Amino acid sequence: MKNQKFNEYITQRLDRRDFLKITGVIVGSVAAAPLLRAAAQGNTNIVEYTLQTIMGQTPPMAFIGVGGGIDGQINPQLTANVGDTVRITVINGDPVLHDLKIDEFNVYTGELLMLDEQATVEFVPDHPGDFVYYCAQPGHRQIGMWGTLTVAGEALASYVNATPMAMTVAAVPTAAPATAGAVSVVRNPADLPVPVGDRGPTNVRVNLNAIEVNGILADGTTYRYFTFDGQIPGPMIRVQVGDTVEVNIRNDSSSQMHHSIDLHAVTGPGGGAVFTQTNPGESTSFSFKALAPGVYVYHCATPSVAQHIANGMYGLIVVEPAGGLPPVDREFYVMQGEVYTVQPFGTQGNLTFDYQAMLDERPQYYVFNGASMALTTDENALRANVDETVRIYFGVGGPNKISSFHIIGEIFDRVYNLGSLTSPPLTDVQTTIVPPGGATMVEFKVEVPGRYILVDHALSRLERGLAGYLYVEGEEQPDIFNGVLTEGSGH
Repeated sequence: MKNQKFNEYITQRLDRRDFLKITGVIVGSVAAAPLLRAAAQGNTNIVEYTLQTIMGQTPPMAFIGVGGGIDGQINPQLTANVGDTVRITVINGDPVLHDLKIDEFNVYTGELLMLDEQATVEFVPDHPGDFVYYCAQPGHRQIGMWGTLTVAGEALASYVNATPMAMTVAAVPTAAPATAGAVSVVRNPADLPVPVGDRGPTNVRVNLNAIEVNGILADGTTYRYFTFDGQIPGPMIRVQVGDTVEVNIRNDSSSQMHHSIDLHAVTGPGGGAVFTQTNPGESTSFSFKALAPGVYVYHCATPSVAQHIANGMYGLIVVEPAGGLPPVDREFYVMQGEVYTVQPFGTQGNLTFDYQAMLDERPQYYVFNGASMALTTDENALRANVDETVRIYFGVGGPNKISSFHIIGEIFDRVYNLGSLTSPPLTDVQTTIVPPGGATMVEFKVEVPGRYILVDHALSRLERGLAGYLYVEGEEQPDIFNGVLTEGSGH
């Protein structure tokens, strides 16, 4: 019964792999092995290898040999001769998305997601050389999930006499249709915990769920995000210096990746990441003592760390000083990030992550709270009244770009530079620099009604989706701001 259900699952997965071009046969279970034996008839030499995916060692992700002369070897060197039938079976050692590719021989296993799921590819190398086999999931090869296949001998005539491929002009990448049922991942900036206030140290329990979400990036455009609790940024964590904090991470069973957490407020290896590398469907936990006040970033720290951050796994943890923070009328929670897509900015449909663009630091989208122009909607705009004091906790998930945070038409009365709550604040600041993985706290009084625009003053980013609105209501103040409206303002 178990094998029957497994084969049904594999059949469903193979139905979704029509786009694959594999030289050989994909195998979903051992029961399908006779198909390979039939395909191999007529070849005089069959070379077989079994590799299993493995995580949590050095390198962080790898293949390990199973059986024969490669048993137990990490990313073993495989060997064959020109003309051999090479058969490679890959077993997924974790319930995490993996695969195997060899570009030169058009070999691809397809995606393996379930624990112990396996696939077999079969091919005949037609020319000698050293060829890389690797996991093609974003970031996996780059952190060590690759090895070498060495092929000896003379090139076959079919390879020597092959007609070179005609040069083609690269096409603009297109997108699949937008994902039906995609949801908003935007965290409303007013969604944050109440101040801790004046109390003594206590024990605080924090529960977070890592979940991968098909979300709305822009109108008509969807994207697969990685999130904490389904929104970007993740929930603000709010504690006081001296508190003991227990952090519990659950990785949703629907996830395709490991996830974890690194909190910059933690004193200890990995900021907690060494204790929280969490499989789909499993949970991990650790505790720490909050030793220093400040506004700190937290993020996923599972390789590729930058990919997990770019896809939305970041948030803020505020450690209030003893006695709490001075009261204000309004508090807001805003974080800036970057989204790297294969398709150009403005493409309609379901966009895909571009690992190389992330390495090259070429985002297509800049976002506040997860989506393009997210904080300009009536639902998610910031709101205050004339004469109220406003505090914004602002952080940069990144993973790459510095923000020059600015509110058009306002001056920050106080800036707690780099998130320090124990240093004297800067006063009367127009624009404050916040690095990736950094944060700040700004405070100001709103004195004139109207619409104020939150921007990164690297202003071309506004044209890639980075803006938010603060609406201030109340009586006009002509002694402070007065004039006649003109057409054509960029604000």
